[in-house]
Amino acid sequence: MQTHTSVIAVAALALFLTACGDKKPAETALPAAAPAPVAAPAAPVAENAVGKSAYNKTCALCHAAGVAGAPKPGDKADWGPRIAQGNDTLYKHAIEGYTGAKGLMPARGGSSSMSDEDVKAAVDHMVALSR
Repeated sequence: MQTHTSVIAVAALALFLTACGDKKPAETALPAAAPAPVAAPAAPVAENAVGKSAYNKTCALCHAAGVAGAPKPGDKADWGPRIAQGNDTLYKHAIEGYTGAKGLMPARGGSSSMSDEDVKAAVDHMVALSR
């Protein structure tokens, strides 16, 4: 009787191991469920090359040193209230100029040849550095 039980145990073990083996699924088998989608990592913010260039050529003269109250890029405390006013206000002050309690912003950063698009790109660059 013990031999008969051992044969059954070995056969059951062989059947179990065969079922768990790594083999191709049969053609008639249902395809495996697709894995759940994984959240993609946040896309990196594209560098604003136009804004960075305009900033370096014109804006950095005052903003890097905080001349006449110019907010330094990256200074969240100084930029926060300005950013809260919205982009339209920031663009208007940068393009037309602005005199306020905290300082003076010359029109187009003092460069009359700077296009509206370049001024806006420079503002966007500084805002991105200051969020």
